[in-house]
Amino acid sequence: MSEPRQGRRGDLVALAGLGLAYWVAHLLVINRYGWFRDELYYIACSKRLAWGYVDHPPFSIAALAIIRGLFGDSLPAVRFVPGLLGAACIFMTGLMARSMGAARRGQILAAVGVAVAPVFLFTTHIYSMNAFDLVFWTLCALLLVRIVQTGDQRLWILLGAAFGVGLLNKISLLWLGGGMGVGLLLTPARRTLATRWPWLAGALAFVIFLPHVIWQAATGWPTLEFMRNATAHKMADVSYAEFLRMQLNALNPFALPLWLGGFLFCMFGRQGRPWRILGWVFLVIFLFLMVSGKARASYLSPAFPMMLAAGGVAFDRWFEKRGWRLVVPLYLVLLLAGGAIAAPFTLPVLPVETFIAYSARLGVAPHQEEHSRLGLLPQHYADMFGWEELAATVARVYDGLDEADRKRCVIFAQNYGEAGAIELFGGRYGLPPVVSNHNNYWLWGPRDSSGDLVIVVGGDRSDEEADFNEVSQAGLFECRYCMPYEDGLTIWVGRGLKTDLRELWPKMKNYN
Repeated sequence: MSEPRQGRRGDLVALAGLGLAYWVAHLLVINRYGWFRDELYYIACSKRLAWGYVDHPPFSIAALAIIRGLFGDSLPAVRFVPGLLGAACIFMTGLMARSMGAARRGQILAAVGVAVAPVFLFTTHIYSMNAFDLVFWTLCALLLVRIVQTGDQRLWILLGAAFGVGLLNKISLLWLGGGMGVGLLLTPARRTLATRWPWLAGALAFVIFLPHVIWQAATGWPTLEFMRNATAHKMADVSYAEFLRMQLNALNPFALPLWLGGFLFCMFGRQGRPWRILGWVFLVIFLFLMVSGKARASYLSPAFPMMLAAGGVAFDRWFEKRGWRLVVPLYLVLLLAGGAIAAPFTLPVLPVETFIAYSARLGVAPHQEEHSRLGLLPQHYADMFGWEELAATVARVYDGLDEADRKRCVIFAQNYGEAGAIELFGGRYGLPPVVSNHNNYWLWGPRDSSGDLVIVVGGDRSDEEADFNEVSQAGLFECRYCMPYEDGLTIWVGRGLKTDLRELWPKMKNYN
């Protein structure tokens, strides 16, 4: 195979410049709305390092512990990394297009396709495993492209290492592994299976991932239970048509010609024949998630950079061959315009009331991916409001107790967002320990509390009266922009739990 056209240093500078601009855009709005629910939980996890957690592997948590140790617990300190990971994905997507044969305009087109995708804007705005996941998927795809392009089988070792570490971040990378396996079998790249290199890569990935597997086995495979419960009770059903619509919106409708053109180029184009393996990888993952009937829009998103890279190659070659060189820059302007229109829906560039008015003017209603009623904001924004105010409300209840009661008090929260918020802001308000039965908080246990006096966040009076000898309503938390189930929370004080909390705890598990 011939080497792709090289833009030399100018290509790398242009791609790095795009990544830098993307990162700066995130820095400008880094703390506009507030902490996201999962970020609060992640911080709690990073204080309790382990080889696994109920709902995620350990890599992003260990990284967060390092970040917090170096820079502290402020929102900008935690969030500057996701934007940087987004910049890295943009750069690698451009490199992928370059390795596949795109000139500079094709590389830039592919990179911009990533930059204007609403799903990536949000993924790389908050701290979570998903921003790392995007990088690992893109890195693995880039290494696969380099193996096909150069024939250097030793790159399989790097691919295996990236895959293993990526699995330690999020196990959905297995979808990519399955797609690669099918792609190898259905293309001439199957010849590499006769060598030792892909098998060594698989063995290396397994060894790296093994500590998490051991942790899962030692703790009763909690992630499998979590996934079963979430699929059965939490995730909304998604029709095939809805799944397709979600992908169009997640990637920016204007990007459809780019990624779809990339897919067609890989699967049917004569010049795209070397990259057919990428088409099969994408198709296998796409069909698997669509048929599952429960996939969120973001589940497929890490697979799109490879198609955007292929689209950059396809646009570059198709329109240059026909002498239509203005098509690519004009399409680039269209992509940027579409990205600007869609950006406020996943990046908080607008004040919240301005966003609500903007969304209403465009006729875009909040989209529901879970069995939860929505309020004024889509869930990903609603989950950024009210957390410190919740902690302050609980603090007022706690401060209203006499000194003897405060010494024996524990706080119970219904979910990890509430518990994480009270834990993060609790030091500021002098709050006692918080416990919860939700996901990894259940594994962390009741903190040796007997439940003699508990401040309960949320729940119904009838439930609390069934559990305690004495129950009193002590506070009310209200929040205009939160998810509806977080608004109007009653803060209860329960005295004399009828069953010792330490005995009751095994029956309270809520993996969901």
